[in-house]
Amino acid sequence: MNVDLSGVLTPFGHELVQRVYFEDTDFSGFVYHARYLHFLERGRSDYLRLLGVHHAELAAEGIVFAVRRMRIDFLQPARIDDVLTIETRPGALGGARLALNQAISRAGERLVEAEIIAVLLNREGRPRRLPAALRQALGGGVRPPLDE
Repeated sequence: MNVDLSGVLTPFGHELVQRVYFEDTDFSGFVYHARYLHFLERGRSDYLRLLGVHHAELAAEGIVFAVRRMRIDFLQPARIDDVLTIETRPGALGGARLALNQAISRAGERLVEAEIIAVLLNREGRPRRLPAALRQALGGGVRPPLDE
């Protein structure tokens, strides 16, 4: 069986497919709002993994990514057994900053949109410049917005 658990790189960035399980829902039967953060994090982590950026290797070098800012719009709820697609697109790059645009969809219907600003930090919590290899892998961070 040839399944890539990390999703796939696409011309715009990355796609990851995830199923909604009972543990993701609340008493209403809808996905609990905080669980969307987990889906988005998996999308970002797997995107970076496929670009050759591994969190364990960064940590061994004394650097880590941290989310600095997040804006989330909850448009429609997901339910148990839904199959979700998490899209991740790179946005603008700064010295130590990486913007990512993300969306969660079900069968083409947009459920969640998010804009994330992540920063690279050293052990002391100070900003560290993004490595040249990451900048190159992200293509300079210029991609069309999610609605294109």
